[in-house]
Amino acid sequence: MQTRTLGDSGVEVSEVGFGAWVIGTDWWGDRSEEQAVEMVQHAIDRGITYFDTGDVYGHGRSEELLGRALAEHRDEVTLSTKVGYDFYNNPQAGHGELPKRLDPEWLRTAVERSLDRLGVDHVEFLQIHNANVAEVTDDLVAELEAMREEGLVDALGWALGPSIGWLAEGDRAVELDFDAVQTVFNVFEQVPGRHFLDTVEEEDADTSLVARVPHSSGLLNEQVRPDTELGEGDHRGHRPDEWYETGWEKLEALRFLERDGERTMGQAAIQWLLGHDAVAAVTPTFRTADDIDEWAAAPSTPALSDEEMARVEELYRTNFGVDRDDGMDALRSSVGGDDLAGTGMQSAGD
Repeated sequence: MQTRTLGDSGVEVSEVGFGAWVIGTDWWGDRSEEQAVEMVQHAIDRGITYFDTGDVYGHGRSEELLGRALAEHRDEVTLSTKVGYDFYNNPQAGHGELPKRLDPEWLRTAVERSLDRLGVDHVEFLQIHNANVAEVTDDLVAELEAMREEGLVDALGWALGPSIGWLAEGDRAVELDFDAVQTVFNVFEQVPGRHFLDTVEEEDADTSLVARVPHSSGLLNEQVRPDTELGEGDHRGHRPDEWYETGWEKLEALRFLERDGERTMGQAAIQWLLGHDAVAAVTPTFRTADDIDEWAAAPSTPALSDEEMARVEELYRTNFGVDRDDGMDALRSSVGGDDLAGTGMQSAGD
């Protein structure tokens, strides 16, 4: 497993990271606490050193389990958490988004509580969680920098969502010289990730990208097929039917990326992301030990050639030959599409 650096922070992350929201909730399969700990330790055995969680995942449960699983490996790993939701005073209602709180005093309190649950005195990477542009004030940025100076955190990031993109927020993170932006980014969902790649290059910025949902909610690793019945509460069920229906058609156009015995489609999806220099890490959603084995090995598979990268680019420009909408446009912007329109960028198929 190779590592890359978050911006110019000096913080190194394994190219494939472990998104620990899966061990704090039952939104992508249920598992016992012991099974969750075993998953984390199996990931370490497979070379993964970057672990990404958030205080809201299971209302602290993910942090507690991750801290327990990593206790004997603290010096070997890069630990990240996210703050910004007030789950302490608000019950979870299904998969709905909780109220956010990002004033400086609350932020510090949330970080201190996260450190307690993780059983550590600092994290290498702290991210503000799903913040809107207007919520990231000068006072908030000053508080983040103060915590970095105090040694509570080493690198700062902005995790975008919960919608698909939030281009305006990512641009602001680059402007503020955040070390990393975390966003949904994969072969099918390239907006606004491609824009951030361009912005980082044009501005000669040091901001890295952390790509989440690299398999597009199970399409690119074929864990969601036409005959798949998603269980009750499965987070993937929040995607519209059109997303999966068009996705299965698009997938067939990408079969050339598979190499029998050398590279699976799931590994190719990760390698496509790692083919962009600004992408520091990819955080797939692991459900099983087999997932960890396959995707942790992705960086060791053949990298996509220039020809393969160019072919994917051409397919994306033509919407993979599919002439129907995927039903996701309303989720690709936090400001009603004004940010996308302002750059002239539209989603594939428009």
